[in-house]
Amino acid sequence: MRRQRVRLFASVAIAIMVLAGFGLEKRSMAGQKQRDYTSRVPKYTFADTLQEQEAQLKTNPLMQRLIASRKSMAGDPYRPIYHYVNPEGRLNDPNGLCFWKGRWHLFYQAYPPEDSRQHWGHAVSDDLIHWRDLPYAIYPNPEHCCFSGATLVEDDRVIAMYHGTRVGNMVAVSSDPLLLNWQKVTGKAVIPARNPDGSPLPYRVFDPCIWKKDGLYYSLSGGTLPGPGGKRVRANFLLRSKDLAKWEYLHPFVEGDRFTLVGDDGACPYFWPIGDRHILLFFSHMSGGQYLLGDYDKQRDKLVATAGGDFNFGAAAPAGVHAPSAAPDGKGGVIVIFNMNPAKATRGWNQIMTLPRRLTMAGKDQLRIEPAGDVESLRRSHQHAGAMKLPANEEVVLEKVRGNAMEIIAVIDPKGAQMVELNVLRSPNKEEYTRIAFFKNRGYRGKSLITIDSSYSSLLPDVRSRAPETAPISIGRGELLTLRVFIDKSVVEVFANGKQCVALRVYPGRQDSIGVSLRSQGQDAALKSLDAWQMQNIYE
Repeated sequence: MRRQRVRLFASVAIAIMVLAGFGLEKRSMAGQKQRDYTSRVPKYTFADTLQEQEAQLKTNPLMQRLIASRKSMAGDPYRPIYHYVNPEGRLNDPNGLCFWKGRWHLFYQAYPPEDSRQHWGHAVSDDLIHWRDLPYAIYPNPEHCCFSGATLVEDDRVIAMYHGTRVGNMVAVSSDPLLLNWQKVTGKAVIPARNPDGSPLPYRVFDPCIWKKDGLYYSLSGGTLPGPGGKRVRANFLLRSKDLAKWEYLHPFVEGDRFTLVGDDGACPYFWPIGDRHILLFFSHMSGGQYLLGDYDKQRDKLVATAGGDFNFGAAAPAGVHAPSAAPDGKGGVIVIFNMNPAKATRGWNQIMTLPRRLTMAGKDQLRIEPAGDVESLRRSHQHAGAMKLPANEEVVLEKVRGNAMEIIAVIDPKGAQMVELNVLRSPNKEEYTRIAFFKNRGYRGKSLITIDSSYSSLLPDVRSRAPETAPISIGRGELLTLRVFIDKSVVEVFANGKQCVALRVYPGRQDSIGVSLRSQGQDAALKSLDAWQMQNIYE
């Protein structure tokens, strides 16, 4: 009995240690206690040439594990085949999207099975569509978890700046061809979470981004400031450094923000030029993904906001778009990719990434938003429906257009119809369907609305419901409606006229929920054309 009690107490002690941080305490040279957060995930050092790295990756044990894990989950009916989803474990925010030596690199919040704290997962692509898994990039220690952050590409290296929980904002650098080897600047937080005496700072130390101006590094740290009635409002705090190791605080960065709400915060910021303006993308834990457009006053180091908008048109969870990661495309635009939350438990994985989106300017305060990358390379088995009348209040089923991993381009003249809808993932008797609806001139100040509604997408009892995602869109007089729809097992993304995008996760319970139909409400509309393609699996 005494041995059993000793074993029980030992087990409890070990459990407490694990829950407290997967590590033991050690004493530093100064005699202060410092927790060892070394990751339990195998870590490897790679060569400095591309040829040697590729050879090492072919036999690397961790890569073999990731490949096996991806194959083991390939049969899951809700696992996308052409949207990026990580090879093992859970997924959270995308991080540090960048273009380095002819390739796009995507990092993300990964939760390895043997140590479920956040590490930076890693994937690489030549075209933003076909992604290849790489080993975990950045491991925790001295930080407890590697939270979100951004990258800055220089001529000879890539700088990653991210939040290290319990210590502050961290900086790591890499210069090898595939960004496999990372070294942490100073080996500790370069922007500590608190003053040395433990007192609070005048700014929040949280998700950072980084850029360079006039030979100096600048960083935004996400957070809030006191607002009306003591409530918090979005804020991003500007810091500056000569060497990445020592940073000085300047001031709150944004001026003239009349576009976010009381209660918003400025997590996951990305600040980049776009056209002749600048854009600040960020995530609010209350309102979801957002952006501010404005002018960068480089003399005062301020973003003077002139417009703002949303990437979410409902809650981020369940089933919604979450946080951004963004990078310049080198052509005046910005590439952004988001993670998407689940609405149903799936064994061994949960979240996915959206397709990459290209943001460009369409006027002083207007964005264009279109799919990015070589998504057309995935098309096969083309199907076409020609021009036809859409009689008022009659559903038209397109018998030859079917699938649950496809792209659809539909061009519609709404005419005088009150509403035109395109239904996808439709079962033969419409027990299940996902509804995409367009309401002409029914929004604020004469704008139109584009809606994606998952209310009837699934009959399954464990799928979490959500209200329809409804976004404003400006459609000119006589302008046709062009819907570019991407369906991929458990995600539907809709791009409308290159001006707006709405997206949701969906989980049809029936295997025959693969149909497509159109319907016009109140008055006749007209289908000008509809083209559809089955999409190839990027992992095969």
